Amino acid sequence: MTIKMIAVDMDGTFLNSQQDYDREKFNELYQEMKRQGVRFVIASGNQYYQLKSFFPGIEDELSFVAENGAFVVSEGKEVFTGEINHNVIHEVLTILADFDQGHTILCGKNSAYIAENEPASFVDHGKKYYHRLKKVPSLLDVQDDTLFKFALSFPVEQVTDVLKQLHAALGDKVIPVSSGHGDVDLIIPGIHKAHGLMKLQELWGVKNHEIAAFGDSGNDLEMLKHAGYSYVMSNGHPTVKVAAKEIILSNDENGVLIKIEELIGK
Repeated sequence: MTIKMIAVDMDGTFLNSQQDYDREKFNELYQEMKRQGVRFVIASGNQYYQLKSFFPGIEDELSFVAENGAFVVSEGKEVFTGEINHNVIHEVLTILADFDQGHTILCGKNSAYIAENEPASFVDHGKKYYHRLKKVPSLLDVQDDTLFKFALSFPVEQVTDVLKQLHAALGDKVIPVSSGHGDVDLIIPGIHKAHGLMKLQELWGVKNHEIAAFGDSGNDLEMLKHAGYSYVMSNGHPTVKVAAKEIILSNDENGVLIKIEELIGK
């Protein structure tokens, strides 16, 4: 087994329920990954500026497939940026206005945006995942940014039905994917975590069978199917578990780090 790239989702996978990880253990494994020439990639639906805050001191050595693949940054340099054109943005916002239980954040390269009339509880929820979050009078007014994702939030019990309704309403303008905890992302067709990994593979000459990927939610499916070695957390969604080669310990049991230790033979 030769692993040259390890790609990890964050929420529900690499991070525990306290939104943290065993930093001492990770640092020890990271030094060994560096020694072996194994690339460590963070692949998440979250914002780049939020993701890099979890890795102080080494963030410019790492690679990030952020925003579900719409923004890929490696060693501090931009590798790929997706874009949804403004006409589609307006069409989608008009459709979303009919989903009265939903809340929306519009995600761009420079910042994420939230309407001023959103409740404070949703603004606070958004700030956890979007360290750059600007309030605007209306999402229709956002102009001076490259926009590439919608992040929606619904009551958890509605998500399954909402996903079906969104698929029907949106056609192929954008693709709805579940990212756990009542969150749904609308992503550019064909631009997902696996696409982001492919961009990095081109840079590094890494083959699919040399990748180990870890995830737990619907937005990890393409990445798990793409990687030669795929692992889903025991706390993962049932529909995602069937896509992986192996189900491992949960995010609260250090599942990812224990498996990485095994993979790199430390």
